[in-house]
Amino acid sequence: MDAYQLRTDYIKHATRIVIKVGSNVLTENQGLNIKAIRRLTIQICELLDQEKEIIIVSSGAMAAGIRKLNFSSRPTEIPKRQAIAAVGQATLMREYEKAFEFFDRKVAQLLLTSEDLSDRERYLNARNTLQTLLSWKVIPIVNENDTVSIAEIKFGDNDNLSALISLLTEADLLIILTDISGLYDKDPRTSSDATIIPYIKTITKSLETCAGEIPGALGTGGMMAKLKAAKKLMSAGIPMIIAGERKDILRDIFSGKEEGSFFIPKTEKMCSKKRWMAFSVKPKGQIQIDDGAAKAILTNGKSLLPIGIHHISGDFKIGDTVELISNDNRVLGIGLVNYPMKEINIIKGLKSSEIESRLGSCPYDEVIHRNNMVLSCF
Repeated sequence: MDAYQLRTDYIKHATRIVIKVGSNVLTENQGLNIKAIRRLTIQICELLDQEKEIIIVSSGAMAAGIRKLNFSSRPTEIPKRQAIAAVGQATLMREYEKAFEFFDRKVAQLLLTSEDLSDRERYLNARNTLQTLLSWKVIPIVNENDTVSIAEIKFGDNDNLSALISLLTEADLLIILTDISGLYDKDPRTSSDATIIPYIKTITKSLETCAGEIPGALGTGGMMAKLKAAKKLMSAGIPMIIAGERKDILRDIFSGKEEGSFFIPKTEKMCSKKRWMAFSVKPKGQIQIDDGAAKAILTNGKSLLPIGIHHISGDFKIGDTVELISNDNRVLGIGLVNYPMKEINIIKGLKSSEIESRLGSCPYDEVIHRNNMVLSCF
């Protein structure tokens, strides 16, 4: 099947769609671009009428707050930026509510930090909330909770957030709308001979170089952030489109036109638990393993036993996520540990039959079971 047919099939069968709207789309003269919100609303409501489920990940709170408070520019101080975001978030939601209310559609606001998705219980709570809203035909509008976020709990950018929401909700497609028509081989704003790349099956170093030269003018993302989002989704089996926001862009995408850049995913979807482990959880430590253990895990799909462990770092307890590191310091994957760090330090290098004599009990033969392990996808 050729790339165009793949794209057509994915879009045709996409029922649950995440649409990320960037800062450059929603910002106009230091304020919100109300026209953009309204034209997107019209097209989204048309998709809803076709029994599609839509989740919006929206930037724009900072721009709305700056305009409402009559600031001339975005302040650098974190407390002021958080306060502006708090003011702007209310304005942003009011504009979305007004736009969708015209079509008798209801919206809901979800503000998240990365902690909400890294904690398993909160992750499931967020997923259940989104599932419930969709079942009620309510449109979730998601943003980072900028009013409380600090560096340690930030998603980094809304491109990453939109990818995580797509993974959380098992979406069929992510569409990122920006002010550039797609991924180009060079910056189209400065190079007249720039050519759009319509299909991407593998994200290579050369693609990353191209993306790194195309920064975001207003947001924190830029094209590199979009490629990082695509990497997550492609490895998990979810397609993604980067397209330029303009009149009828969603209509054109869903009518079969080759708009933007289409990222072709792996054919097999990663299960929900492994998606959470791979992309939402921040590892609490590292376990370095020997070559024999690496081969057993990577080639034969085996669990990690204590005999293959060389070195441990970090501070983790039972059930935490850790990275598996090779002898040459490559990240091989991540997994949920069956033992806390102190006990692994005691049993590392031992056979599983020796665990009980050292610890007084042997609840598990494996330090990390293969069912609780995700190998590096990128």
